[in-house]
Amino acid sequence: DIINAPVHRPVCVETTAMGASYLAGLAVGFWEGKEDVIRNWEIDRKFTPAMDEETRAKELKYWKQAVNATLGWAK
Repeated sequence: DIINAPVHRPVCVETTAMGASYLAGLAVGFWEGKEDVIRNWEIDRKFTPAMDEETRAKELKYWKQAVNATLGWAK
């Protein structure tokens, strides 16, 4: 909700491994092209932002404050 963007969750949530395998398959000719890869992509669920703008602005402000508070922790 905070970034106000829809999210499509795939059936296979191991997207890093899947992406690597798709790229490897494309490199060795297992897949003929990206259209083959796209045909294998299945969406499990779609999430649509529903947060009102005032709440979103407030939550984003708090998130930014939290991020800024942690910036020096790794030093």
